[in-house]
Amino acid sequence: MKSVAYEKSFLFAVEIVQTAKKLTNERKYELANQLIRSGTSIGANLAEAVYAQSRADLLTKLSIALKEAAESRYWLKLLTETGDISAVVSAKLTGQADEIIRILTTSVKTAKRE
Repeated sequence: MKSVAYEKSFLFAVEIVQTAKKLTNERKYELANQLIRSGTSIGANLAEAVYAQSRADLLTKLSIALKEAAESRYWLKLLTETGDISAVVSAKLTGQADEIIRILTTSVKTAKRE
């Protein structure tokens, strides 16, 4: 079963990959790599969470996804401040990351209570 968080993180990952391709074309390889690793890891961890072996395993996957979303937000801020991505692109991606973070924060809290 796919969740709202998974669907949103997949769409976010698609946009992250497109942004990273542009950075790579500008020879910003390391920044592109960092952004793509954190931005695509969110959905990958949520995909793994579907098959969690225990509540603890589920909580671990959700927590990692949350940390990766926060890391993605960091890289977006850095890329904006250094002028490597536009404010428009940054605002869109940061908004998506913030929404994913809100959803995952709630999910982690819920998983901890159960």
